[in-house]
Amino acid sequence: MKIVIDCDIPYIRGVFEPFAEVVYLSGDAVTAQDVLDADALIVRTRTRCDRSLLEGSSVRVVATATIGTDHIDLDWCASAGIKVASAAGCNARGVLQWVSAALVWVCRNLGMVPAATTLGVVGVGHVGSLVAEYAESWGFRVLRCDPPRKEREGGDFRPLDEVLAQSDIVTLHTPFTREGAYPTANLINAEAIKLMPRGAVLFNSSRGGVVDEQALLLSEHPFALDTWVGEPEIDPDVLASAILATPHIAGYSRQGKATATSMACRAVAEVLGLDVHLDLPVPPTKVRPISWSELCDTIDNYFDIEAQSKALKTTPAEFEKMRNRYDYRQEFF
Repeated sequence: MKIVIDCDIPYIRGVFEPFAEVVYLSGDAVTAQDVLDADALIVRTRTRCDRSLLEGSSVRVVATATIGTDHIDLDWCASAGIKVASAAGCNARGVLQWVSAALVWVCRNLGMVPAATTLGVVGVGHVGSLVAEYAESWGFRVLRCDPPRKEREGGDFRPLDEVLAQSDIVTLHTPFTREGAYPTANLINAEAIKLMPRGAVLFNSSRGGVVDEQALLLSEHPFALDTWVGEPEIDPDVLASAILATPHIAGYSRQGKATATSMACRAVAEVLGLDVHLDLPVPPTKVRPISWSELCDTIDNYFDIEAQSKALKTTPAEFEKMRNRYDYRQEFF
């Protein structure tokens, strides 16, 4: 039995060694030859899992230690009988921490206060639901936009145009999709940006392709980005113009990474019939409410988003190194 694993997935070494030949490779260097005789593949977003990689291989399961699956050709894998598993929801509180840090920064530096600020949350899944819940507790007026949920559940989900037109800050938490009833590729394009009030701020910690970066660059709207078109190669003009810029690490908390690794390992173990033992050296998050004043007083101790932004702006060529060697944050609420 053989399992190929992205070498930058944390807390995973030693889990499968008692059961299989385990090969660790850089995610962007995995080839069809590497997986030809593999039974399972455990990846991150840097490995494109499609026909060109997997056809003719013995792979039975692909598990990604990420919430997104846009790097995996789900239809082809299904047609080939390859099970795909993701770690949906694993990093929700990590991304909540990123959004919280960005909100504090914007209020400190752009003169906003929660009680007089409307926050538009676009995509109200694992992450967006948490962001909306905490933001309301801090005094923000929150507008939620999630067309698929609106269709399934009804409820107070607003159209995107309305949310964009009424929000002082818009934060994106959608998957990246090109097809289906509600595609999100270039969801925030030139026409959408024109709807935003003067001075409204955009946060994107979802996927780079959800935003038309060039249209955003031509607008006068401040923006904070964690995900980028073409990353790790990112547009220097977009980087320079961002009020906050981070190297796709919004969800990089210790707890989120441990949960993602656990979910990926269990998915592979189930398909391969293995009784794996996971002893993750990470304490669980102590979930609790936190006041706006406490958040403002403490967030920099756990995540100094301004320092991280300055580091990326100073050395953008280090994007991938910063991401792969990131010192995972502690979730503290």
